[in-house]
Amino acid sequence: MIRVDLHMHTRYSHGRDDPQAMYAAAQAAGLELMGFSEHSPRPCGYDYTREYREQLRESLPRYVSEVAALKEKAAREGGCQVLFGMEMDWLDGAEAFVREACAACPFDYLIGSVHFLGNWGYDDVLETWDSFSQGECEQHYRDYFAAWRRMIASGLFNIAAHPDLIKIASVDRFHRWLNTSAAEELVGTALRELRDAGMAMEVSSAGLRKPCREIYPAPLFMRLARELNVPIAFASDAHTTDDVAYGFPRLLTYARAFGFTESVSFCKGQLRRHPFGM
Repeated sequence: MIRVDLHMHTRYSHGRDDPQAMYAAAQAAGLELMGFSEHSPRPCGYDYTREYREQLRESLPRYVSEVAALKEKAAREGGCQVLFGMEMDWLDGAEAFVREACAACPFDYLIGSVHFLGNWGYDDVLETWDSFSQGECEQHYRDYFAAWRRMIASGLFNIAAHPDLIKIASVDRFHRWLNTSAAEELVGTALRELRDAGMAMEVSSAGLRKPCREIYPAPLFMRLARELNVPIAFASDAHTTDDVAYGFPRLLTYARAFGFTESVSFCKGQLRRHPFGM
């Protein structure tokens, strides 16, 4: 059974529920360790159609305080333990902003993610992908993994979020590309760099709730990660209490099928191992 969930959001960004409710859901799900990983604020110019930047910026001190209180309470009373993390967008062209955000609080761990190619939030208006040719999609995939590698090379992060999020709105075309030797070589290179940076690869059930309807990442990533001894970290990317530990039995079966026997977490940047239970 998976008892660790390291990727959760709250009403302070674009989630539904407050930290207290998310913690109660984690306890109810039988988790032993949960990590709050709210989004970091982004600078202007990296925008979504339904932007939550100002709400997040204004609420961040309250969010930090509430998570700290839950962490202290959990340590005092036992039960599900709490880690304080954050999901940071890697933003090409705004590296100084990203570095400052990563140092803004005493985080236990940091999740790095790529939601923007340049200033384009590619997972915002998904219908945009319908107009792309196979060739245009493949260029976006290559651009995504180039940005992903720059995120890894920054040395700022512990976990790489939803590694193939770029497939969200073009999953069939993504797999067509992924089945090429060039794509496999690119993914393998990125995963070696991830391992050498001391990071873990996130295995997330969030894709099961998205239009791609499959786990992040695809089987090729899992096979290569196992061959390269890349550690994995489990996540639901929960945005509501209903999402906490979502699909975890399926994630466990998936990871075991590739030979994984443990997941990891990070506390104050130090890797901790969590062998799979029965």
